[in-house]
Amino acid sequence: MNRRYVTIGVVFLSCWGIGFSSTPSSAQAETYVAGLGGMNFADRINSIGGTGLQAGAQGPFVDFDLKNSITYGGKAGYFPRHRWFGIEGEVLHTTPHIKSLPQTATLDEVPGIHFRLTTIGANVIARYPGRTFQPYIGAGIAVGIAHIGNSAAVRSDTDVTAVWNVSAGIRAFVTPKIAVFSEYKHTGASLRFDRAFGPDGGFAGNYRAQHVLVGLSYHF
Repeated sequence: MNRRYVTIGVVFLSCWGIGFSSTPSSAQAETYVAGLGGMNFADRINSIGGTGLQAGAQGPFVDFDLKNSITYGGKAGYFPRHRWFGIEGEVLHTTPHIKSLPQTATLDEVPGIHFRLTTIGANVIARYPGRTFQPYIGAGIAVGIAHIGNSAAVRSDTDVTAVWNVSAGIRAFVTPKIAVFSEYKHTGASLRFDRAFGPDGGFAGNYRAQHVLVGLSYHF
C-alpha cells in the first residue's frame, strides 16, 4: 500500500469531518443522505509499466482494456440554507474487470483479471439552489482501495491510492424532502500492484472511468 496516498486521504477526510462538526444548527443548514447506482463505462488502464524487478523491462506491457460494470454506493451532504456551495461525502464500489489480452505472434493469450475498486472521499459541490430543480457540478478526492484477484497471469494484490473525480448532474424534488437525481462522474487514479508477479515485482498504470448514475436523496 502507498502510505503517502493514505495520508493524503485521511487528512482530507478529517477536514471534511471537522467541517460537519463545526457547521451551524440544522435550522440553518440543509443536510441529505442519498443512495445511487448506475454504470461504469471504464476506459483502459494505460501507461502500463513494470515495478520492482520488472521496472524498465521490455515486456509485453500494453494497455489493459476494462469491462463495463455496475457502480453503486451512497453519499451524504451539507449545504448552508439556500447557499450555492456545499460539501459531500461519498462511497462508491465498482468491478471493471480487466479483459483478457488477445494472442499475438509473440505472446499467448493472457487471461482476464478480476478487478474491483472502492472509493471513500469528499467533494466540493456548487449548485443552483432552486426549489424544484438543482443543477450542480462538483470535484473531489478520495481514498481508493483497488484489488486484483488471482489468475493465471498475476497474484492477488491490493493498492490503496488517491483518486480524483469531477462530476455534473441535476436534482429534481418530487416532495419537499425527497429528490431524484442523475449524475455524470469522471474519475482517475494511478494504480500500483507491486506484488502482482510475486518476487518478480508487479505493474503500475493510470486508471480512468466514466460513470452514469441515478439516485434518490432525502433532505433534512
